[in-house]
Amino acid sequence: MPFPSSVYDRGTRPDPRFSLANERTFLAWIRTSLALLAAGVALEALQVPVQHGFRTAAAGVFVLLGLLSAVRAWFGWMRTERALREDRTLPAPAAGAVVALGVVIAVVLIVIGFFW
Repeated sequence: MPFPSSVYDRGTRPDPRFSLANERTFLAWIRTSLALLAAGVALEALQVPVQHGFRTAAAGVFVLLGLLSAVRAWFGWMRTERALREDRTLPAPAAGAVVALGVVIAVVLIVIGFFW
């Protein structure tokens, strides 16, 4: 039985091109997650000339966004694959705006901490 059964036990097999496109989107979100985690770690590991509190807050935002992106990748893949298998309309994008807003907040924290 393929994993996860909550996806593969539904509907019929979609055109493989659609499933592969869904997998590429999943992998893009994983790359985004890794980049956000790396940004958070780099802020703390490197000698970035930003006031400590702002640097730590921005690093925390980046790490949280990285974790959110990984979770979003999995659940987004599942939702889309189910919709493909059940011949339903694809779900609306989720979490993209949250990640974008979080990146803006982290960058603003870095800029403020740089000039503070």
